[in-house]
Order: sequence, then structure tokens, then C-alpha cells
Amino acid sequence: MSSVADKLWDRIDPYVAAEGIELDDVEVLGGGKIVRVTVDGDGAVGVDRIAELSRGISRLIDENDPFKGSYTLEVSSPGLERKLTRTRHFMKSIGRKVKVKTFAEVSGTKDHVGIITAADETAFTVDVEGDERKIPYSDVSLARTVFIWEKGARPGKDA
Repeated sequence: MSSVADKLWDRIDPYVAAEGIELDDVEVLGGGKIVRVTVDGDGAVGVDRIAELSRGISRLIDENDPFKGSYTLEVSSPGLERKLTRTRHFMKSIGRKVKVKTFAEVSGTKDHVGIITAADETAFTVDVEGDERKIPYSDVSLARTVFIWEKGARPGKDA
């Protein structure tokens, strides 16, 4: 994370925490043209709540604006399939299906799709069809959860 993103995190985190929401990520993209803030809660974070948080976050940034010129603020929740970039993202995803790409091969491949079974401060473990693969966070090039669509009974049909 850039130093600007770190400073924004330090400014935004107490505000969203006071609102009963968890700050999930802060990204500064395009040389400061885009500030992307991801928030999460115990339940779904609705559009009205996102709009309210966006106004408050915007005021916090504008109080001590670190950018030259204008910027676009994007505030959202992580959605059904979330990027895993921080240690706590992996810890919160224990028991969930993930897709992971690594820089180096682990068990003969750089692509891993399975269930996170454990996570600590340095690595996480993915069960890929019975093969437990321990992957250090430093070796992850991309990781995200995978939403599993459950096929339900069709309306009007007996189950």
C-alpha cells in the first residue's frame, strides 16, 4: 500500500469503525485520480449506507487533501467474490472456496482452486481436492473468493 493509502487508512478507519462498519481496503490508483475504499459489515452494506459513508469519507479526505487536483472517490462493499489482499481477508475466508495464483509453483502448479482450511500471520492453507497446499502470502500474485451458485428447486416443480 502506498504511503498516501496508509495515511488515508489511518484517517478513514476510525470513522467507519465508529459507524459500526469495517474498513476492508483503501487503494489509490491512477496517481491519485481514484481513491477506492472498500467497507464491510456483519450483514449486507446497502446502497444508502454506502452513500452516507461516502459523504463522510469525502469530508475526511478533503480536510487534509493529499492530492493535487481533483480525485474520484469510490466506496463499495466487497461483493460476492472478493479480492483477498490482507492477512485478515484470508482469515475471514476460512471455509470458503478461493481461486489463487502464485508467483512460484506449489504442488506443481501456479493455479490453485480450493477451500481455505487455515490461515495465520505468514501463510494460508488451501485444500485442492484433498491436497493441502500451504501458501505464503508473499507468494500470492492474485487471490479471490469464488461464489458458489446453489441450484435450487424450480418454482412450480416438486423438489
